[in-house]
Amino acid sequence: MTTTISKSKSLYERRKRLVPDALGIFNPSTAVRAKGARIWDADGRELIDFAGGIGVMNAGHCPAPVVKAVQQQAAKLMHACFNVSLTETYLDLAEKLVELLPHGDFTKVLLTNSGAEAVENAIKIARMATGRQGILCFTGAFHGRTMMAMTLTAKTKNKTSCGPFAPEVYRLEYPYYYRYGAGLSEEKYVAGQIQRLHDFFHYHAAPSQMAAVIVELVQGEGGFTVMPPAYLQALRDICDQHGMLLIIDEVQSGFGRTGAWAAFHHYGITPDISTWAKSMGGGMPIGAVIGKAAVMDAAIAGTIGGTYPGNPVCCAAALATIRYMETIDINAKGKKVGNMVRRRFEAMKKKCPAIGNVRGLGAMLAFELVKNGDPRQPDAELANRLIAACEEKGLIIISAGTFGNCIRVLSPLVIEEKLLRKGLDILEETLLENCEQ
Repeated sequence: MTTTISKSKSLYERRKRLVPDALGIFNPSTAVRAKGARIWDADGRELIDFAGGIGVMNAGHCPAPVVKAVQQQAAKLMHACFNVSLTETYLDLAEKLVELLPHGDFTKVLLTNSGAEAVENAIKIARMATGRQGILCFTGAFHGRTMMAMTLTAKTKNKTSCGPFAPEVYRLEYPYYYRYGAGLSEEKYVAGQIQRLHDFFHYHAAPSQMAAVIVELVQGEGGFTVMPPAYLQALRDICDQHGMLLIIDEVQSGFGRTGAWAAFHHYGITPDISTWAKSMGGGMPIGAVIGKAAVMDAAIAGTIGGTYPGNPVCCAAALATIRYMETIDINAKGKKVGNMVRRRFEAMKKKCPAIGNVRGLGAMLAFELVKNGDPRQPDAELANRLIAACEEKGLIIISAGTFGNCIRVLSPLVIEEKLLRKGLDILEETLLENCEQ
């Protein structure tokens, strides 16, 4: 009797032979083609996409205007290097980003190849603009895997044996009320964290040596923990008082994911510099550093740039993606999807004691799995079982969190209501099958 091996399994066997083991497997699925919020795997199965390429596909897979823009641009000019031959696509995209995301009266844009590269350049620019070296970051942070970005990233699993790391980087506890606020009201907990923020500059580093603070307002890989408004206001005030720059990392939270173009739009605060990527390019590799013009112009000639940043095809894809997002009102879709997911997650929490916390902003939502109702007992094993079992039932989900115990939703925001409900049904069914009552 001949046993037929699935194409997906065969691909993973090839992967094992060809690809370094360290390149993680966050979900055991494959992909051959995709449309909207659906992916078809190597065996022809249709899967509901709740991962969105890790937050890349806010506008959905292969929207027609973006596909057309890529095809047309590729037929005309695929590469020139902006430093060698200026291309109008770079300027068109920069103008659109300034229009949607102004940083004060005058804003400038540096395009990059990725989110990590955007972070690297944001730090360089901040140091040149202030003449200082110190950078303050937070626990739970994820800013990338290049050397400075890896230094800023908090999860040791992402940086084991990769040092020495960049110097003059300091870290504070991110305000994570669910895990660390036991016995306190949220207001008192946040007030205590703000006091620790002020104390930092007395015990660890003087404000005069600090160039910038970098923070995610919704921590992506950190588990979708949301920055309290009062804490962010304290950061803004301290930066203004001491001449430090506030850098907000919007790589995963941007372009409609939270129900706004930027997570910082929910807070009434403007950063000095922000970093972008993921859904900005509609699937093409592109990122950006956006900042106040005076700050951006402090960079010294030769310190920023590269061969591929502002690639014409990537710029065309990003511009078409953003215009498509405007046409379909991506922010309204983010709010709608977020409301639907939050209601279901809260309902699941009542049925399954393993869900300790539901949190997020807009459609950037997650639930945290714990043992015995204890925030200090993360249940990554349950998260892993859910990921594998949901994939077998046709749903792609991924985890998050420092301990890998949060299930997050990053579905395309264009997902149809019926498909979203079906995906949530699969998740709830699987959760209850694996949840100890």
